[in-house]
Amino acid sequence: MKAPTLISLHGGHSGQYCTHAKDLLEDIIQRYVTLGFTSVGITEHIPPVNDQFLFPDEKKLNLTTADILKRFEDYFINLNSLKKKYASKIKIFIGMETETYKGSVNHIQKLISKFKPDYIVGSVHHIENICFDYSIEDYERVVSLCGSYETMYEKYFDLQYDMIKVLKPFVVGHFDLIRIYDNTYKKRLLFPKIAQKIERNLNLIKSLDLIMDFNLRPLARGEKEPYITDWILNRAKKMRIRVVPGDDSHGISEVGGHVEKAIEILTRAGFDTKWPTPRLLS
Repeated sequence: MKAPTLISLHGGHSGQYCTHAKDLLEDIIQRYVTLGFTSVGITEHIPPVNDQFLFPDEKKLNLTTADILKRFEDYFINLNSLKKKYASKIKIFIGMETETYKGSVNHIQKLISKFKPDYIVGSVHHIENICFDYSIEDYERVVSLCGSYETMYEKYFDLQYDMIKVLKPFVVGHFDLIRIYDNTYKKRLLFPKIAQKIERNLNLIKSLDLIMDFNLRPLARGEKEPYITDWILNRAKKMRIRVVPGDDSHGISEVGGHVEKAIEILTRAGFDTKWPTPRLLS
């Protein structure tokens, strides 16, 4: 039996276009080629709707929304050029990773209309319009605003549900990212109200025929399992939801990280490893 091909449909962030990443985009593409990838999705973060939603590292550099938009425009120009340049070696899908906060839907729809990406990755990084995954301090701040970890989890999965329903992203990014700084996430994800919302979101993903991101960034940080956690992965399998690896790389050293292990896990679990072709659905 032919071995599954290497793939990542969420990653390729570069220091050229992402302040919290490293290295040049072309060097990252070359690394995918060297590792034997025959296709890859590059999914840079979208520019914010306004300066309120700049990442802390962008604010530290005194960047503005206009600066990030210009950088995003350069990203599409450069990646389209690289797509043609390396066409004989690798199939590059041009994507973008969305955000979820006040005003984001109209903003994203305008970006899609303007830049015409091959596909989008739908992500939630904000609750109460605050980015919860940038630092443990921000995470705990969101917990405090929500009143409890459980309420924060519930709000996360509600925001995710609304995002999926409206944007219909080809890839649902790091489904259970909300667990990022919670050492007891294994039990918390099973709390009845939270588990019900997870089931609801999985049903929506299945009904829209979307893909779940098997996001490997936690393994790069030395954690034990990717996003998604094992019981959610098993549930996705029973529901026949497609799951595809994403290295969520932020530099050359992370390109392709743990993808072979991810494919082994998915194969062992019985997932289809004939990878789908990304496309716009919204």
